[in-house]
Amino acid sequence: MVARTFDAFLPLMRHETPPAGRQEPHLQGARTCGMKLLLKFNLVLFILFVIGIAATAYVSRDLLQRNAREEIYENAKLLIESALAVRNYTSRNIAPLLETQIKYEFRPEMVSAFSAIELLKNLREANPEYKHFLYREATLNPTNPANRAVDWESDIVSVFRNGAVTAPLFGQRDTPNGRMLFVAKPLKAGAACLRCHDTAERAPPTMIAKYGSAGGFGWKVNEIIGAQIIQIPETFALARADATFRVFMGSLLGVLLAIALTFNLLLWWMVIRPITKISVLADQISLGAVDAPDFVGHSRDEIGSLAMALSRMRRSLVQAMKMLED
Repeated sequence: MVARTFDAFLPLMRHETPPAGRQEPHLQGARTCGMKLLLKFNLVLFILFVIGIAATAYVSRDLLQRNAREEIYENAKLLIESALAVRNYTSRNIAPLLETQIKYEFRPEMVSAFSAIELLKNLREANPEYKHFLYREATLNPTNPANRAVDWESDIVSVFRNGAVTAPLFGQRDTPNGRMLFVAKPLKAGAACLRCHDTAERAPPTMIAKYGSAGGFGWKVNEIIGAQIIQIPETFALARADATFRVFMGSLLGVLLAIALTFNLLLWWMVIRPITKISVLADQISLGAVDAPDFVGHSRDEIGSLAMALSRMRRSLVQAMKMLED
């Protein structure tokens, strides 16, 4: 049995190599070690990145869409407040200047609703960012039939009149052209409104001649007679969210790719490169190259400890072989 064991070690002591066309399994492992480690590392990294990107995309998309809707609502509120300010300015400063002229010719510029509608119309035409904001002053009993509230607008006005909700009211509704976002605020009749909307007998004759006496009368001070409503297509808000989402996800992918490349370089330099050298040295020693040089490792981590252990093993093997020769 001792003789068979000595015969098995004899080729190693003679520095014999495997026959041509065949490589030892451990030598093949040394040459593919780097590839296997990189493949495993990148596979795990890829799975983690996919999970992280999917979770980030799900959360960020929902958050961006919500923020886009809220931004649209805030812009709509600002436009409603601007329209209300124009209404008040018209009632206080413009209408008194046209008191005499209205006896001879009705001028719509003295009507606060007309001024507010024209202001936002001009804003939509001048600024493409607001071209999707549709402004209406929906009234239950208007003088101008164009301002009469339709069914869903009447429901909003009724809700305000009943005190069921507080202003402003935010909501969504489905239309044949898609879902619309809307912001609504109650419209109250002021004292200045009664100059034209008290009774048909007290209204300016020029206004009666233009719009008739069928509607727009019997208003009371501080009565909710309608609602300021701004509608915006939801697709407009979602398009802004999608644009931000694409920029965000593109930036995230770029950062993750840079991180993955950096990790690969660090893994190759700090782990795979020294392990491959140690593996090659171990292969040489296993084939009997006891005079192979020690692996010089400068690090004090696990790889440095492995290199020191391999060097000690080589020296022990040299001493054992000398003892066998003696």
